[in-house]
Amino acid sequence: MNTVERWKQEKHPLEVVADVREYAEDGLTFDEIEARAGDGEWERLKWAGMYAHGRQRGYFMLRTKVPGGHLTPEQAEVIGEVADEYATAPEEYGGESQNELWGDAFLDITTRQDVQMHWIELEDVPDIWERYGEVGLTTIQGCGDSARNVLGCPAAGLADHECFDAQPVVEAVSDFFTENREYANLPRKFKMTITGCRADCAQSQINDVGLTPARKEIGGDPHYGFHVRVGGGLSDGPRMASDLDVFVPPADAVEFCRAVAQTFKELGDRSNRGVCRMRYLVEQLGAENFEEAVRDRCTVDLPERGTDLTEGYRGDHVGVHDQREAGLQYVGFNVVGGRMGGDEFARAARAAREYGTDDATVRLATDQNFLVTHVPAGTVEDLLAEPFAADYQPDPGPFARGAVGCTGSEFCNYGIVETKQRIKRWARELDERVDTPEDLDVVRMHLSGCSASCAQPQIADIGFRGETVQVGGTDAGADPGEDDIVEGMDFGLGGSLGADNAFLDWVETAVPADAVIPAIEELFAAYVDERRAGERFYQWTRRVADDRLREIMRRADANVAGGVAHEEGAADD
Repeated sequence: MNTVERWKQEKHPLEVVADVREYAEDGLTFDEIEARAGDGEWERLKWAGMYAHGRQRGYFMLRTKVPGGHLTPEQAEVIGEVADEYATAPEEYGGESQNELWGDAFLDITTRQDVQMHWIELEDVPDIWERYGEVGLTTIQGCGDSARNVLGCPAAGLADHECFDAQPVVEAVSDFFTENREYANLPRKFKMTITGCRADCAQSQINDVGLTPARKEIGGDPHYGFHVRVGGGLSDGPRMASDLDVFVPPADAVEFCRAVAQTFKELGDRSNRGVCRMRYLVEQLGAENFEEAVRDRCTVDLPERGTDLTEGYRGDHVGVHDQREAGLQYVGFNVVGGRMGGDEFARAARAAREYGTDDATVRLATDQNFLVTHVPAGTVEDLLAEPFAADYQPDPGPFARGAVGCTGSEFCNYGIVETKQRIKRWARELDERVDTPEDLDVVRMHLSGCSASCAQPQIADIGFRGETVQVGGTDAGADPGEDDIVEGMDFGLGGSLGADNAFLDWVETAVPADAVIPAIEELFAAYVDERRAGERFYQWTRRVADDRLREIMRRADANVAGGVAHEEGAADD
C-alpha cells in the first residue's frame, strides 16, 4: 500500500470529524495536531471537507457539498454569511487587502457545484457545522478518497430541456454515500453525475460514473431511466467515459452506483496513487469486463440499453430563460472564475426570496456560475437591479461567459501560477479588445494553475495549465537571473464535450503569461477571417493544423515562443 492507504488503515478517515471537534475544543495548533495524530491527519481531514492551506500554515480551505447544485434561499444565505464572517484573512497576511480584486471574505463556486472558502480556522469549524446543520448542509466528504459531490443539471425541473427531473435521484445517491463508512475509503476520489437533461450539462463524459437520460420498453410499456458512462476524467491521462450496455431505472440508481463503488473498492489500485483513479481501472479491464464486474456485485437485474436521449452538450445557463410554468423565469448570473464576496452571495439569496416565488432556489453550475429560479417575469428587472448583481449580469461578453479558473497558487500547494485574478482580468480585457462574430456567444477559456485540471482545461476552446517559464539565461552554461523566471502557461486549443467531444491539443508550451492575450488576438483575427458559416472557435482550431496555429500565435508582438519550461516549475508540476 502507498503511504495514504496506510494512514487510512491506521484510522478510518471519517473518525476525523470527531477529531476536529476535539482539536477545536482544546485549541490545538497545527504543530500540536501533528504531535497528537501524526502526518496522516492532514490527509484524513479531507473527509471533513478541509484542506490545509498549502502556503499559509494554520488555515484551511473548507468545501461545502451541494448535490446537483441545488440550494434553498435559506441555505445559500447561510453559506454567504459563513464566508463573510469566517473566511477572513489575518492582518499578517494582508487582512481585507490580501487579495487585490476581492479582499477577503469571498467564496468560490467550483466546477463540481461545491462552494469553497479560504482562511478558515479550525476553532471555528464546529460553529460552522452547527449553522450548516440547521439548514441541512454538510462539508463531510467534500474531499478525500470517497464519493464527492454528485453533479446534476442546475436547471433540473425548470424547463423542457429535460426528459425528467433527476434531482431526487441525485439527492438519494448523495445521501447513501455521505457518512457511509463502508464506502468512505475508496482507492481514490469517486465522481458521479446524474441527469435527466438532454444536453448533458452535468458532464457525464468526464466523470467516473455518468447517468444520462434514456427510454426503454419493458414488459410492453415505455420506461424512463438512465444509460451509463464510466471511466471518464481529466488531469494526467485524460479519458472520455465508456458506454456500458446497461439501462438503470431511477429506483435502482442508488444500488447501481453502490455496485460501481464496490467494484472500484475491490479492484482499484491501492499501491500507486498516480494511476488509481477509476478511469485507469476501466481502461485496464475494458468496458465489457468492467460492466460484468459491476453486474456481479449488483443486487438488481440490469436490463440492456434502450434509446439514448442525450442530444448534445450545453455548457452553461447564463442569461434570462423561461421556465415551463407560464410567467416564471430563471436567471443565470455570470461569475467570472467562480469567485464572489460572501456578502454578495447572501444578498443574492435574499433577493431570490424577495423576488421569487415560494419555490425559488439558488443553484450552482459546473461552469462556476449560479442561477436564481422561479422569478416572475415582472420582477426580473428588479432582481437584476440589485447591488449584488452589478458585477454578475446575465449578458456578459463571450470570454467572460466562458472563463473558468481553479484556486491557483494563492492557496493551493500544487498551484504554480496565480489564476483567479488573472482569468478575470484576461476575460474582461479580451472582451474589450477582440471582435468576435455576433453569433459566437461564448469562448470557453479555462485556466488551471498546474496539471491537475481542476479548471478542466482539456475540454475548453482555449485551455491553460500553469508552469514556471524561463525567458532569459537560456544560453548554454548561463544561469537564469531572478527576472528571467516568470509565470507561464501551456496553451491548448480545440477541446469540447458533446457529440463532437475531444480533448484539446497542447499547441504551444511555456508561453509567458504576458504573451497570452496578444496570441489570442492573433488567433481570433485569423478565425474571423477564415471561419465557415456558424463555425465555433474550437471547430476552426481543429480544422487548422497545429503548426499553422503556432505560426499564427507567433505573429503577436510578444514573446509567445521565447520561453522554456523552467526545471523547478516542471518538478513542481
